[in-house]
Amino acid sequence: MILDRLIPARVAGIDSLGPTLKRFRFEPESGRFPTAAPGAHILVTLRGPERVWKNAYSLVTPPDQRDGYAIIVRRVRDSRGGSHFLHDHLRPGDRVEIGPPASLFPIASLARRHILIGGGIGLTPFLSYVPVLRARGAAFELHQYCTDEETGIFRELLAEAGAGVTVHGETSRRSFTEVLTDQPLGTHVYTCGPAGMMEAVEAAARDLGWPEAAIHKESFGGAEGGRPFRVTLARSGRTLDVPETQSLLEALETAGIEAPCLCRGGACGVCLTGVVDGEIEHRDHVLTEEERAGGRLMATCVSRARSDVLVLDL
Repeated sequence: MILDRLIPARVAGIDSLGPTLKRFRFEPESGRFPTAAPGAHILVTLRGPERVWKNAYSLVTPPDQRDGYAIIVRRVRDSRGGSHFLHDHLRPGDRVEIGPPASLFPIASLARRHILIGGGIGLTPFLSYVPVLRARGAAFELHQYCTDEETGIFRELLAEAGAGVTVHGETSRRSFTEVLTDQPLGTHVYTCGPAGMMEAVEAAARDLGWPEAAIHKESFGGAEGGRPFRVTLARSGRTLDVPETQSLLEALETAGIEAPCLCRGGACGVCLTGVVDGEIEHRDHVLTEEERAGGRLMATCVSRARSDVLVLDL
């Protein structure tokens, strides 16, 4: 299941933003795309000669733009192939399939003030936040943290964002504690970027006494590889091999097995699947410590096996 249906689309254009960053613009083959909520992402299906990738990317276009969608993708050196395929093989006019937009990172409607903290490519969901916050007349700050080499790239991307935007390089930056100190009651903080950065933002907010309900994050990282393992499906008796460069979810999809999914980053819980036997290496962001210890649920999009074999309730 990928949110009911895929939308046929074509690559309308590709813009090089930097050595490792490209913006990909898509247009529907017919009609218009669905309206997207701020912070929404789409699943893009990429069909290569030997395999298929289904990757989630945040939309950077305004939520009410329906004649075209855009995403920004970094070419990751240790990618399992999706970002390499986009950067190296996708061309204007190529056909892709896009899932309807899904929102797991909404703007808190009752917040009095919004603090947006992005790290590197984690800026992307905030590019769709800004026009909405501006239209609402909402009070907000956007802090983008990046390398010194990329400060110019991100300043250009944020050139039309207006006041309240700061791009922090490595040699001159405010700490998260400084950014979050003395904010008015009712302020919410949103963070997206590398896991270590998001954890540091969360820690700073908690140390300052921020309530948990006012701290929001989006994990944009997809599945990482790991040790190969074998999966047995208890109901059908089928056995699948999961290689080190493939996720369990991808192995199920390759075998033609219906496998629910939404974020493909361990953040939504849609792909949670029952485990009958085996030891799990949990990598998700949704299960409680008690659920992890119980060993009876796993997120197939990111988690893997510690044991040689897993038996799933499928």
